[in-house]
Amino acid sequence: MKFNANIGSLDRALRILAGMALFLLGYLGYLGGLGWLAVAVGLVLLLTAVFSFCPLYAILRIKTTPRE
Repeated sequence: MKFNANIGSLDRALRILAGMALFLLGYLGYLGGLGWLAVAVGLVLLLTAVFSFCPLYAILRIKTTPRE
């Protein structure tokens, strides 16, 4: 199965910022008992940004990439 990019530049930048913030806040313990969840969500956001592919977007047929 080939993964076509479905995340655009602005979407990637926002995912990187949100992913880093959630990961760091959760890892450093600022979110209390839900810190592990913030770390997991942060990692998912970072990974989807790195690969420019979001499985949920693929299922819902959403693309934020520029039209070709």
